[in-house]
Amino acid sequence: MVADFSAIVAAGMGVRRGGRWLLRPVAFGVAEGVVGLAGQPGSGKTTLLATFATLRRPSTGALRILGHDAGNSAGLRAIRARVGYLPARISFAANMTAGEFVGYAAYYKGMRAPAARAALKRLDLADAAGTELAHLPPDVRLRAGLAATCVHEPDLVLLDEPLAGLATGRPGDAAAARELIPLLRSLAPTVIVTAESEDDLGGWCDRVLTLARGRLTDGTSVPVGTRPGDTGDADPTAGGSLARSFGGSMTRALRGAVRRTTPGPARRAIRRTTRATVRATLRGDAGRDTGRDTGRDTAADGRPARVRAGRTPAGSTAGV
Repeated sequence: MVADFSAIVAAGMGVRRGGRWLLRPVAFGVAEGVVGLAGQPGSGKTTLLATFATLRRPSTGALRILGHDAGNSAGLRAIRARVGYLPARISFAANMTAGEFVGYAAYYKGMRAPAARAALKRLDLADAAGTELAHLPPDVRLRAGLAATCVHEPDLVLLDEPLAGLATGRPGDAAAARELIPLLRSLAPTVIVTAESEDDLGGWCDRVLTLARGRLTDGTSVPVGTRPGDTGDADPTAGGSLARSFGGSMTRALRGAVRRTTPGPARRAIRRTTRATVRATLRGDAGRDTGRDTGRDTAADGRPARVRAGRTPAGSTAGV
């Protein structure tokens, strides 16, 4: 059975997108430690990570994160208060300074200014706090993203290809990546990190999973759910934080208004237009590796839309 103290417990959980299974229904658990998730572009690892971040719901099955049921509102609130999620790209915040970026993350997650200063200090960003993210080296920019992600000291951290920007062959990138690995391991009791290849994760992750053709396998190429300890009799009540994204909230609100006031055929047409409008407005990219349909995962990047709309409170900036 999957241990009931696992950070993530899935019971028959499946994720379907664009008419295909990104993850076929399976039972598995993720315990404490650093877990790598490898998969080629389009395999669905970003969508799976967004599911763990509660930005989207499983297509089938049950999901519990840090002991809370992701299928009800109370559970979602508890989960989002204890999970940190860093998308693969944070280009939406390129014109913000590192200090502003972390400061807004602290504000959005209900933390006070001292928490932002502590996160900057922990990630060695004191000297870079006044520099725009676009002007920072890739490794320092990643540190700023990590500081924003962990400003509320989460118990579960989800990182989408954090080291991809340091795999370009530039001088010093390899050394910077090696220096960052111990930091990534220390962010939270449970850290899930994605990459395109198992080779990028082996050697420093405690466990490596691979997602391909809708099947999740471990480092020995045995499908998850068929190994002893990963059987289908996982306890669906056994048991991470992200504040609700602006994109998801906006879409749900519009859907509710349409459902209450519009007949069926017109309602479906308006919904299609609404999804396209929200995606274009938010210009998110969290769904970039999920195949043809990338709309809903952009909610991961949706929150900083408040900054672009001029609604940022004084002294704060965007969160992750």
